[in-house]
Amino acid sequence: MSHPYTSQPTPNKGSIKRVQLFVTCLVDNFFPDAGFAVVKILEELGLEVEFPQAQTCCGQPAFNGGFWDDARAMARHTLDVLSQSDAPIVVPSGSCADMMVHHYPEILAGDPTYAAKARDVAGRTYEFSQFLVDILGVTDLHSCASGCLTYHASCHGLRGMGLKEQPRQLLSHVEGAEFKELPEAEACCGFGGLFAVKMGDISGAILQRKLDNIEATGADTVVGGDVSCLMHIAGGLRRRGSRVQVKHLAEVLARTGKE
Repeated sequence: MSHPYTSQPTPNKGSIKRVQLFVTCLVDNFFPDAGFAVVKILEELGLEVEFPQAQTCCGQPAFNGGFWDDARAMARHTLDVLSQSDAPIVVPSGSCADMMVHHYPEILAGDPTYAAKARDVAGRTYEFSQFLVDILGVTDLHSCASGCLTYHASCHGLRGMGLKEQPRQLLSHVEGAEFKELPEAEACCGFGGLFAVKMGDISGAILQRKLDNIEATGADTVVGGDVSCLMHIAGGLRRRGSRVQVKHLAEVLARTGKE
């Protein structure tokens, strides 16, 4: 069996003793609780979590904006940082994982020094829920929650990384919580990175439809795997005066009956 997006073999789950965490800019700066939750879960699964201190942005905003030279510079730096260890790389973001897995090899294909590094890193990079379910074979973390949950599937995670069933499998084992499927769950929330800045009116209209669907579920909490989308959704809910909370998947899964 190989990595779903490269030709590299998938690691045997019994051989994995440590991982590298690429925490992402938004988690690091605005949603640190999501990062701490990822570390808590991985450590409770018996893994040593390495956190390379020199990590910065993956370069996705520059890439999406067409500034490929800037994106290459950030990609090279990230590759240098993550190549200091051969451990699998866990990313709590489908969009950043997609950048590293698919676009690093693309934008560095003509670079004789970094093309091989890009393929190597791409071959051992996994989004958080993908790593738990597809690599470790873990779907039940003995998590506990209350109220009603619904799930928003972010575009890059869903379409770029194939994250459809993995988050739902994990949420299905959360004890004490009801799960309701979100209408149009696979529709964009309107964030789209720079799209929300450049096309504010269109972004806002897409967001309003997403918020209507979230509130129609009656859920207390909307869960997602990308804090960029969750930040966008949270802002819209707050402006509406809604009581619906917004949580990264890891934050929900990190709560157990032991606490």
